[in-house]
Amino acid sequence: MNGPSMPSLMGVFAHPDDESLLAGGVLAQHRAAGARTSVVTATWAPGSRRAPELAAALHVLGAGPPRLLGYGDARDPEAAPGRPRLVDAPLDEVVGRLVAELRDFRPEVVVTHDEVGQLTGHPDHVRTHQVVLLAVKASGHAHLYPETGPPWRPAALYAATHSTSGAGLLGPLLERVGKSVLAVDDAYVTAHVDVTPWIGVKWRAILAHRGEVARERPLPGVLARLPAADRHRILRSEQFTRIGLGPAPAPAVADRLVV
Repeated sequence: MNGPSMPSLMGVFAHPDDESLLAGGVLAQHRAAGARTSVVTATWAPGSRRAPELAAALHVLGAGPPRLLGYGDARDPEAAPGRPRLVDAPLDEVVGRLVAELRDFRPEVVVTHDEVGQLTGHPDHVRTHQVVLLAVKASGHAHLYPETGPPWRPAALYAATHSTSGAGLLGPLLERVGKSVLAVDDAYVTAHVDVTPWIGVKWRAILAHRGEVARERPLPGVLARLPAADRHRILRSEQFTRIGLGPAPAPAVADRLVV
């Protein structure tokens, strides 16, 4: 892609596969442009069955090794036996651990879930959104969590989202497997990124989550059973809402996430 160089990008998501489904195209886009990329995953322990799949997906995306916080999934006790669920863990503890990751990687742009929990309203998605809002602000203050390293303030924060018009085929597909569809008003979308050039990388990353692809209800499995043309229509674009950390760029740019 021509134009300014891409900023470094960190995705912070609740579960393994969220990174590939929600921002796989943008992660691949940034990596292809030579930008540093990384992903923090809030739930599932390093020794769990999904950890190797996450590592494989991040390898495809060029996003480095997994950064697993290792909390339990609100709906799957297998995720991190003996560890608190993300939704039950002390908020200050979770925020501090994410601040440490932000200060270690020092991203210019952070991407996470939206406030309604990404179409399905999963409580881990909502909690991750809340934690990221607090951690991104705290990371820039030297007096907060000083034990985690020198302060670092990302320049931009985006929430991956789906608008009412942009959800397209996803709505009926999710309803068919008994899931809710919590799309946001179109006015909330501030960046609509066409990731068609990186759709092959994105799909390979999704397929790396083999356990979810084999199941009927998770989105990777739903997508795997679709005709290729329908799947392409769903995966070719990613929508984001810019969350204010400072002045918004003007004019708006539609083909990338900007600082």
